Amino acid sequence: MSTLESKLEAIVGAAHVLTDPDVLVGWSTDWTGRDRGSARAVVRPGDAEQVAEVLNVCRASGVPVTIHGGGTSLVSGAVPRNADVLLSTSRLVEVGEVDRTHKCVRVGAGTKLQTLRALAAEHGLLFGVDLSARDSATIGGMVATNAGGLHTVRYGRTSAQVRGLEAVLPDGSIIKRFPKVPDDRSGLDLVSLFAGSEGVLGVVTAVEVVLRPRPRHRVTALAGFSTLEELVAAAISLRGAEGVDALELLDGVGVSLAVERLGLSCPVKAEWLLLVELASDREQLVELAELLASADVAEEPAISQDSVGRGKLWQVRESFAEVTRLFGPPAKFDLSLNFESVAPFAEDAVALLAAEAPDAIPVLFGHIGDGNLHLNVLRCPDTSRVFAPMLALIAKHGGNISSEHGLGSLKRDYLSLARSPEEIAAMRSIKRAFDPEGYLNSAVLFPTVAERSAP
Repeated sequence: MSTLESKLEAIVGAAHVLTDPDVLVGWSTDWTGRDRGSARAVVRPGDAEQVAEVLNVCRASGVPVTIHGGGTSLVSGAVPRNADVLLSTSRLVEVGEVDRTHKCVRVGAGTKLQTLRALAAEHGLLFGVDLSARDSATIGGMVATNAGGLHTVRYGRTSAQVRGLEAVLPDGSIIKRFPKVPDDRSGLDLVSLFAGSEGVLGVVTAVEVVLRPRPRHRVTALAGFSTLEELVAAAISLRGAEGVDALELLDGVGVSLAVERLGLSCPVKAEWLLLVELASDREQLVELAELLASADVAEEPAISQDSVGRGKLWQVRESFAEVTRLFGPPAKFDLSLNFESVAPFAEDAVALLAAEAPDAIPVLFGHIGDGNLHLNVLRCPDTSRVFAPMLALIAKHGGNISSEHGLGSLKRDYLSLARSPEEIAAMRSIKRAFDPEGYLNSAVLFPTVAERSAP
């Protein structure tokens, strides 16, 4: 065993340093299974102090470190590229007491989203972000990517839920920013700086999150539309409704696949479907029905306010996580668009795929309430023919190539499609200030070749 592994074992214990080649393969492969890197070892520190020691040892040895959270990155954000040490946050799961007065709680970065949501529910509260990967996604990873999710239209992204955090910087120093008062403007907002940083500035080890009051009543509807333009118009109208809690776009192709391949029961048939949920302290069944009556729906919407009925409607949305894997790993595009660009982009994307990958099946879905969408290209074994052209198409329509998944290492060379040279230079300067050696998450976010200009 090398000196480095021995030093890591002395810090965290032999049981928490993994070096078996077969084990490392799993840790070095991205969620889709398409991309595989090479890790030297996996180390699982138990607290911020151990994280600091691990970083110091690796930096002194000239070994790069990649942070690994729940392993749900869709842009190869945790895939090691240079025989890195993978620093897992899986043991950073300490959960504090819920502060009911300020409605917040402090949790370890490795805490699973579902664990936090269940804890909040026990206290009659909720956490404002929810993802389909709730059983795997970690709070630290969600901060790193500034994840959005199913209820962004109401509560905002992860950054809007963060009250404070603890992080270990690349030089091993530990910062703890947990304001004791709700309004503190003393200096730079370091907490916000870490949100969306993709781990290039430091390792988030603990987060204090805001919890929200849980609405007493919910009503959910599934409405069908003949055209995407009609659905977008309805979403624009509904996003201003009192208590709007979710607005989810669903491609009819994806719903049909769920019905045919997964045995899903869907009460609405249409080219495009919109899942809408209102939540407040009063019943809104009649109100939602009236709002949908004024939209250009293709048929009578399905509406429910009881938990069982609502659950069945949400199953249609949740089925897309499995639908996207029906034909093997899909090509995934996480994007944001202005409302007027959604339908034109969808049409052009279909045309692009017909030309470059005629057997592929495009499935478009996502959080239409804030223009954050997911295009999954199924039955497309050779993604190289469509990846760069699709990113360029997104930029052509004025969209952003990454809305909530980050750039990772998969999209890092396309950063110039989203940011100006001046912005990229400023971000690089911040990275150098925190990590002069550039050893932490070195394969993530920043291009390793000259930035490409938009076609």
